[in-house]
Amino acid sequence: MQHEITTREPLLDEQGNLRQAGYAKQLLPIYRRADIKAPAAKIKEWDYYLIANDHFAVALTIDDNGYMGLDSVSFLNFDERWEKTKSPMRLFPLGKTGLPENSERGNTAIRRKAYALSFNHENGGRVLRFRMSDFLNGQSIVGKIVLTEEPEESMVICTPFHKDGCFYYNQKINCMRAEGTVTVAGKEYRFDPANSFAVLDWGRGVWTYHNTWYWGSASGQVDGVPFGWNIGYGFGDTTAASENMLFYGGKAHKLSQVTFHIPVKDGKEDYLQPWTFTSDDGRFEMDFMPVLDRAACTDFKVLKSDQHQVFGRFTGKAILDDGTQIRVKDFMGFAEKVENKW
Repeated sequence: MQHEITTREPLLDEQGNLRQAGYAKQLLPIYRRADIKAPAAKIKEWDYYLIANDHFAVALTIDDNGYMGLDSVSFLNFDERWEKTKSPMRLFPLGKTGLPENSERGNTAIRRKAYALSFNHENGGRVLRFRMSDFLNGQSIVGKIVLTEEPEESMVICTPFHKDGCFYYNQKINCMRAEGTVTVAGKEYRFDPANSFAVLDWGRGVWTYHNTWYWGSASGQVDGVPFGWNIGYGFGDTTAASENMLFYGGKAHKLSQVTFHIPVKDGKEDYLQPWTFTSDDGRFEMDFMPVLDRAACTDFKVLKSDQHQVFGRFTGKAILDDGTQIRVKDFMGFAEKVENKW
């Protein structure tokens, strides 16, 4: 039985540990940076948005990892199977980036000479603005995207680690409609809210040093109804709850355990071959045909980040809490495996 958090109370106790481990369908636990007992260099806070349709996507990150900040812009072209990512680093921001303590209000912004990103709450929606010079072939990327129709429920997870003072507090908001434009090296791409959707990955926490996680997400619509999911595992102690959840028409439907089956060739993962996904309760069964691997590896031995975020198309079934079966075919989304030492 997974534990659902249904009360609004502080996230952390007097020792800086989670008061409750489990999941919620709204951002009920109250995060306060001042309640954390770990040193500022170990606190990790980030806002990550992915905006996508069947043909292209943009990913935006503002990240304060204590001793290192990371600001990232990605553009992905699924039709032509290429992507470009630039991720300038900042040394020792130590929380001075000023990320808000709540995803429902407050703004997130960073500005440097060569780039600027801002994520603002405006007129009942979210407005994402970004620019970065020398992004592709010496030319810039610039865009403005407006997110609306935020669903009533989302995936919220409070995950402890087997070490005092370490925790992971995360919200995934799927299926927000997206409208706007992005211009890459002089070419304009337009997000139409009829077929473009966004997910927010809002995270706060203190982690242990070495972690490997699996995460998958998709946002779209089935017969005109917004539909998507969040799946994943491998990060922290998930005994109290998994982060697996379906979203249909603004409502969340909790899943049990989902397993990623990544093909292996010559003893190594072969990320661009077809994957499968299975669940212990039979409620999430998918085939996955990769289109593009947004891979990045930085390895300084003591510090390491090895990422494979694979975009592709899902075909299969998902079952809602009431037994309704949702079938999808060539449904765009992603699945990733990431190993970090930091």
